[in-house]
Amino acid sequence: MPPAPSRSATADPEALLAGLDPEQREVATTLGGPVAVIAGAGTGKTRAITHRIAYGVATGVYNPTAVLAVTFTTRAAGELRGRLQQLGARGVQARTFHSAALRQAQYFWPQVYGGELPSVLDNRMSLVAEAASRLRVRVDTPRLRDLVSEVAWAKVSNVSAEDYPRLAAAAGRSIASVDPETVARVFTAYEAAKRDRGRIDFEDILLCAAALMSEHEEVADTIRRTYRHLVVDEYQDVSPLQEALLTLWRGDRSDVCVVGDPAQTIHSFAGAQASYLTDFARRHRGATVVKLVRDYRSTPQVVGAANKIMAGVKAGGISAVTLQAQQPPGPEVEYAEAPDEAAEAAGIADWLVRRAQAGVEWRDMAVLFRINAQSPAIEQALADRQVPYLVRGGERFYERPEVRQALLTLRTESRAMTGQEGGSAVDQMKAVLGSLGWTSTPPEGAGAVRERWESLAALLTVAEDLSARPAGGAPPDLRAVSAELDARAEAQHVPVAQGVTVSTLHSAKGLEWESVALLGVQEGSLPFVLATRPEQVEEERRLLYVGVTRARTALRVSWSRTRNGGGSTRKPSRFLDPVLPESARAGQSGPSARRGRSRASVLSQHCRSCGMALGDAAERKIGRHLSCPATFDDKTMALLKEWRKQQSSEQKVPAFVVFTDATLIAIAEARPRNRADLIKVQGLGPTKAERYGDEVLAIVADEAGRDGV
Repeated sequence: MPPAPSRSATADPEALLAGLDPEQREVATTLGGPVAVIAGAGTGKTRAITHRIAYGVATGVYNPTAVLAVTFTTRAAGELRGRLQQLGARGVQARTFHSAALRQAQYFWPQVYGGELPSVLDNRMSLVAEAASRLRVRVDTPRLRDLVSEVAWAKVSNVSAEDYPRLAAAAGRSIASVDPETVARVFTAYEAAKRDRGRIDFEDILLCAAALMSEHEEVADTIRRTYRHLVVDEYQDVSPLQEALLTLWRGDRSDVCVVGDPAQTIHSFAGAQASYLTDFARRHRGATVVKLVRDYRSTPQVVGAANKIMAGVKAGGISAVTLQAQQPPGPEVEYAEAPDEAAEAAGIADWLVRRAQAGVEWRDMAVLFRINAQSPAIEQALADRQVPYLVRGGERFYERPEVRQALLTLRTESRAMTGQEGGSAVDQMKAVLGSLGWTSTPPEGAGAVRERWESLAALLTVAEDLSARPAGGAPPDLRAVSAELDARAEAQHVPVAQGVTVSTLHSAKGLEWESVALLGVQEGSLPFVLATRPEQVEEERRLLYVGVTRARTALRVSWSRTRNGGGSTRKPSRFLDPVLPESARAGQSGPSARRGRSRASVLSQHCRSCGMALGDAAERKIGRHLSCPATFDDKTMALLKEWRKQQSSEQKVPAFVVFTDATLIAIAEARPRNRADLIKVQGLGPTKAERYGDEVLAIVADEAGRDGV
């Protein structure tokens, strides 16, 4: 039996409530009975539930070791643990569903069955392939991935192989060129191959924990006595299997708090059912339902776009919350159309460079898209401009082999070094990581080498951040960096390297950046071409909503008329209808459409040499086709480059951060006479004009005077 609850000696209950808004305070102080929190994007749901737990501990209502908080990613679980420790609620278990279930299964399995729990498969792809081969079912890699996904969906949905054909058809699931009966046969063969090897897979972890509780009352009683208070984050994403396990954990008690946002349900394809959240009050009589609507993340401009996209749309039977912006106003949301995907990517890359020139860090910017196939174009555009970028992968950062190897090497090296031996902590870190494959410049292209470099680069940023903000005024040494990384690994606090995040919309959920560009928001991509049923289309709308609400200050939404300059013309996504002018929704290119788009629109730019329309971001920046004769003076251009070199050296930043080559060409060709003329140059703007205007104008005016212009 757990010890009796006692008042926390480290946290003042009233102080815990002081910084909460009225709705968050209601969540924090409602400690008994079933509670459902409908939390809109950016409304502080993690703050609300961690303060609820901490308040329960501080008032003596909760024993911290009797609280189990579950979520879906190791990163989110680590964030919960870290915040709870800061609030004085030490001892609370904050885990993913699978981590909590695995811990319980590993403890009780030997007691019930007399042997260790079978080991977990690292990857089921090979066993599914083997099962298909046994059945003489020929599969290529895409089809194999589809089979793996269907097996996973069936297991989290509590669908047996025997029932799969019937229930998959009812759910509208299908695989091209593989009929449901064949999927069921492969599913059966896969389970047999797994049993033959004495292994379990990811979903079996939950199944084993559920079986131990449902079949052995003494196991269920012990777990329920241990965990008396349950908190579930991201409840809109629970699957039938997870809900079954949660019900077993809870038993006949009512002390459960769930939090989620139906408008951010984007994992239905993987078995998530938002109805568990939206029907919570009906299934739990007397439940308290609290809505968090105050958005502390985004500007009114971003919040307004998000609200319009979801206005009147019901998610799981209830309307999405209407967010109330709490941040000061920011720039208007930028909407841009491009002639093709390459031009669209170039426009985004130029926009990111301008954001960097305005003082935004690369790691506080992101480019988001629907599917991975959209990534190469933006990666190429960023590489062309020497913009550092990171391709976001899975959540298990600290389990990557290169990260584990680096942390172990750091511990060893830090013990051998004393003080600032070998230079600063950053220099020492570079030396250690260099021995493991890190280089000062990223490798070209994608793949395993690039992913390894990104992992090591992310670790380096920790040393750089600690050195920039030393604790107590003393510069850190390698030992301090190693200790900080170990602490972050324990809390699953993943470091972010200095680069623009390139990610799918699904992988971006739960994250945020100062500046976000959404790429490829056209029909066929968003909603995706395979989304044909109404519920699938609405999930695509929610995916766009998730993307929009990742931005704190600046948001750019773009689409391309064609894929590569030819073929059929594409229209902007129907989901943009509430936020675009009528002409843009209709795919027109008349004057009214141009007024509704950003100045980056390809339709509003013409070559200063030949007068024809410009169709490339670089051409739009310099104001003429690259093939048309240049109109700038070579000496002026040379002086501008020399001035930029001096600025770059003084500021210790790359030259393109001051001005790109295209911007210098545009200045030299436009020959601005005053600050107003300078602001009109593409790639410049008020901030740059204020900072560099006098010097740039002096260079241009001096050369113009010499030439008699």
